[in-house]
Amino acid sequence: MLATISTDLSTILSGFKALSDPIRLQVIDLLQTQELCVCELCEKLNISQSKLSFHLKNLKEADLVLSHQEGRWIYYRLNLSQFTILENYLSEYQNISEILPAKSCP
Repeated sequence: MLATISTDLSTILSGFKALSDPIRLQVIDLLQTQELCVCELCEKLNISQSKLSFHLKNLKEADLVLSHQEGRWIYYRLNLSQFTILENYLSEYQNISEILPAKSCP
């Protein structure tokens, strides 16, 4: 399992970093149930398109959201496979039964 964690370490780090912002968490929350275009996200979040673009760029770089263009509109949706990687990483901590106390230093 350690090899898997090492392989996915950059993915895990970029994912958690991208999720560390309240606006990006709101975007993720809105995209949980449906794909949305930029104008819909701006309206629901009550933020400017330039501010939203900054946050969407971070989410895309972390590969947490995917986009496609239809005409002049860009639509965003969650990339569930990236969330699965983060979920699997966190699930490893559910298997910890007891944390041993530190040994005395010499």
